[in-house]
Amino acid sequence: MYPAVVDVKPLANYQLRLSFSNGEVKRFDMNPYLQMGLFRELTIKGMFETVKVSFDTICWSNEADIDPETLYQEGIPD
Repeated sequence: MYPAVVDVKPLANYQLRLSFSNGEVKRFDMNPYLQMGLFRELTIKGMFETVKVSFDTICWSNEADIDPETLYQEGIPD
């Protein structure tokens, strides 16, 4: 079981700063995902900044979300 996301901040260049329930803070690069499905909409002006914590992960106003395991495993310590 992976720690839950407890806070998210959108950064420049489609990066996210994620805080997890175990106290770790990681940076996650969304660029590799921006050509897939609903994630394409995140390149629309202002859409990327709508990111918020939802349950144990994150989501955007267009209902795109990512598994918390992916965020934790692929995130880089910040």
